[in-house]
Amino acid sequence: MAVGGVLIERLAVIGVGLIGGSLARALREAGAVREIVGIDRDEENLRRGVELGVLDRYVVDPREGVNGADVVFVSTPVCSIPAVVAEIAPVLKPGTIVTDGGSVKEFVVAACEELMPEGVHFVGGHPISGTEHSGVQASFATLYRGKRSIVTPTGKTDPAALEKVVEMWRRAGCSVPLMDPVQHDRMLAAISHLPHMVAYSLVNAVDGYDRFGGDLLAFTAGGFRDFTRIASSDPVMWRDIALTNREAILETMDFFAGYLAKLRGLVEAGDAEALEAFFLNSKQKRDAIL
Repeated sequence: MAVGGVLIERLAVIGVGLIGGSLARALREAGAVREIVGIDRDEENLRRGVELGVLDRYVVDPREGVNGADVVFVSTPVCSIPAVVAEIAPVLKPGTIVTDGGSVKEFVVAACEELMPEGVHFVGGHPISGTEHSGVQASFATLYRGKRSIVTPTGKTDPAALEKVVEMWRRAGCSVPLMDPVQHDRMLAAISHLPHMVAYSLVNAVDGYDRFGGDLLAFTAGGFRDFTRIASSDPVMWRDIALTNREAILETMDFFAGYLAKLRGLVEAGDAEALEAFFLNSKQKRDAIL
């Protein structure tokens, strides 16, 4: 695939929020797309997308919006992706590539590959990037710069379609590892889905801890707020992730519970040496990430 120049003549983005909007901005800034069509149920959000220069135009009806598109990027909650693809599949022109940004891949890829008409190709993808904010106004062109976007081909994936999706993410600023959908879901359960489950649980636990009465959350400061930032993420998106990657998330939650139980035991025993070793090991691993 040649570097530079227009890669996609017409890109249709279904779900113009942080993820879809930022991809549109990044590709436009890179000169990789000629026309961007936004599709969303929220017409006010679409109007805002045009005003901000994220979109060239918008259409509320998905079947109309994907007409003539070379690439369709589906950026809706995970549970809705197969239904969206089923709706648009019959009207896609031969050669169209459909891809997505969902955080769960086994469920999405298996469903969507079966929906593709002859000559239309599905390639699963997941950019490992985001913020707790949503809506097109939260999007920005550099969201993906220096990040990874995992692409999840299978034995059914068209090689040319795969190459184009990989290049699309590279133009957006990403490195693009290829990964089996099942491996992706197990890995993301540990590094992304589990932290969100913990953050949501911690906020609810502190809010519900009323031994002394009063609003404990009103007294929280930097540490608590930094740790639980991701609990401000879209509840619908995370509901769908929990439902569609349930087995892997339960496995990581149980594994985490074992470590929490171990720490509880050390605190209960008052084992200063073991507590320090536990904390030091965590600090060293965390520092190594940075």
